[in-house]
Amino acid sequence: MAISDEFLNELRERTDIESLISQYVNLSKRGRNPKGLCPFHNEKTPSFTVYPESQSFYCFGCGAGGDAITFMRRIENLDYVEAVKQLADRAGMRMPDDGYDDTIAKHRQRILAANREAARFFHQTMMSPQGKAGLDYFAGQRRLSMQTIKRFGLGFAPDSWDALRNHMHSKGFTNQELYDANLVKKSEKNGRVSYYDNFRNRAIVPIIDLRGNVIAFGGRVLDDSKPKYVNTSDTLVYKKSNGVFALNFAKNGNPSSLIVCEGYMDVIALHQAGFTNSIACLGTALTQEQARLIARYTDEVILSYDSDEAGQKATRRAIGIFGQTGLKIRVLKLTGGKDPDEIIKNYGREKFQNLLDGAANDIEYGILREREKYDVESIDGKSKFLTAVADILSKGNPIEQDMYASKLADEMSVSKDAIIREIKRAYKRRTKVQSKEQFNEIVRDTVMPKDTVNPERSKHLKAAKAEETLIATIMQNPDFYRKIKDKVSGDIFVTDFNRRVWHALASRLDEGRETELSLISAEFTPEEMGRIARFASMADRLSNTVTECDDCIKVLEKEKNKMSVSDVSQLSDDEFRNLFKNPNGS
Repeated sequence: MAISDEFLNELRERTDIESLISQYVNLSKRGRNPKGLCPFHNEKTPSFTVYPESQSFYCFGCGAGGDAITFMRRIENLDYVEAVKQLADRAGMRMPDDGYDDTIAKHRQRILAANREAARFFHQTMMSPQGKAGLDYFAGQRRLSMQTIKRFGLGFAPDSWDALRNHMHSKGFTNQELYDANLVKKSEKNGRVSYYDNFRNRAIVPIIDLRGNVIAFGGRVLDDSKPKYVNTSDTLVYKKSNGVFALNFAKNGNPSSLIVCEGYMDVIALHQAGFTNSIACLGTALTQEQARLIARYTDEVILSYDSDEAGQKATRRAIGIFGQTGLKIRVLKLTGGKDPDEIIKNYGREKFQNLLDGAANDIEYGILREREKYDVESIDGKSKFLTAVADILSKGNPIEQDMYASKLADEMSVSKDAIIREIKRAYKRRTKVQSKEQFNEIVRDTVMPKDTVNPERSKHLKAAKAEETLIATIMQNPDFYRKIKDKVSGDIFVTDFNRRVWHALASRLDEGRETELSLISAEFTPEEMGRIARFASMADRLSNTVTECDDCIKVLEKEKNKMSVSDVSQLSDDEFRNLFKNPNGS
């Protein structure tokens, strides 16, 4: 049974969407509706708007939008029922006993339960004689205290093909549930399917989300065998491109900065040493989703990647991605070890604290990197160095440009004016390239639209706009539906998505029910709700007249007729003649 309108209406009344979203987005009042930087895509000018009156939001940059439920689904990666539950908990409401029977939601809960039980099994195994190798690795080789081992729930997977599987079966979990959680692998031979443990003879690190759920595992070998790491693949509850290790701990206390490391062992070592604002991004490389998630909890990141070439390459990439979020960036220069874990072990906490205190900002880091490339004692080397640095400074603000230009002029014995001119040239070159890229993107979007919500829209643009006007009209003024419903049926709609939206609204209005966004969001994906929220935002620009609606209906009828003629033109000669045959055969 679906969640009742009564419950959803009360939930909407108790949920102030502005207050909810302000926990994730820094909103500022600009007129009636607060605005902020969109948490779902990178932007520097706010295009994310909250509409308190309709309890909705919409981003004019990426098209994300909807109600409070949709926002929670997107921001926390939840399914519909989980989002409703979280909002209900926040509002002090108890979910109805006859709530929404969602198979996917139940399956998610089973996977989370399986992960929780697996984490318990791995930890208990390590604390038993069978897990001595794992305990020796963490407590001996890695020098972790029992307090740290327990805090992070570290464990050990025994050298067995079925130890975990057998344990999980005894707890009531099926092979399919374990497979969907990526705790076991599947083998098919001679038509026979068998399952075996994914993690074997490995030190285990649980991955925990912001709500305290175990969502994945990292498994490391205890010797030099390959592969060095086995990690949970993407599942219903885990997407590594969104994952940030230890953010559940690091976010506590509103840290002014977060230390971003390359691996989870570095993070664990730093937490043990007292640097509890340390995190690591999961997956092979930092993603924009991870950067935006991190930006919700701090104003500054300190990059502490390994000192080898791969680590430095990752640092340069991270600077570019974090730079798009508006975060301040500093870069740690690791001396005395290849990674934070090694420095802590060899020199202690004070050494790492000194490195933190001396961390360069992203501009200084870029200048140091360029200085290492060129012989600045030669005229040619100095010229190439200053040209490269001018390109870096062209991305900064005027104050930074002036300060660094003065400093470089003294160091390089060149005039400050010459450096400023080179910065301006670099800025023009860069903006010219960006303008060309933006133009190409517009052309690509025009010629090859990427509308995944309503892919038919570009082919029937005029009709789609007419459909959207009709939808927006009855969303703003449901009473108006009675005036036009006899003239409009879903069959007159040209695009499938808009037809679905019309049917969802019309069926509710025919039954005398409300059409608030929160009442229909169960029927659509978060991406689709974004489009519906855009329709709602169009309402202020509509005249809400029968004439306007009649004009839209005429557009749709004309498009339908055109499509019918087009269908006839595709018929073969025999099929065309059959259209005009007498039904009796004459």
